Amino acid sequence: MANTLLPIEERNLNPEEVEQLDRRRRRGQLFLVIGFQCLIVSILVTVWAGQDFTLSPGWAHPMVYWDVLTGILAVFFLLAGLRLRRGTTEFLSY
Repeated sequence: MANTLLPIEERNLNPEEVEQLDRRRRRGQLFLVIGFQCLIVSILVTVWAGQDFTLSPGWAHPMVYWDVLTGILAVFFLLAGLRLRRGTTEFLSY
């Protein structure tokens, strides 16, 4: 009997395709972890970025630039991780 939790296109895969699917989903989990780590760093750096933005003269705002960079990386990795993990029906603990 077929597993009804799986999408229809994944029910009849050969072993090589299953390995490729597992690699894609593991890479997606890795990207989700990296994305959440970048998000945490971005939230913590926001305190220093606000101080740097208000007190530094001219265009010299390195903490603001780092904050924007980590925010962009967080969004990129979270979206890529969600896209790569699509179709999974289980919680991966690694």
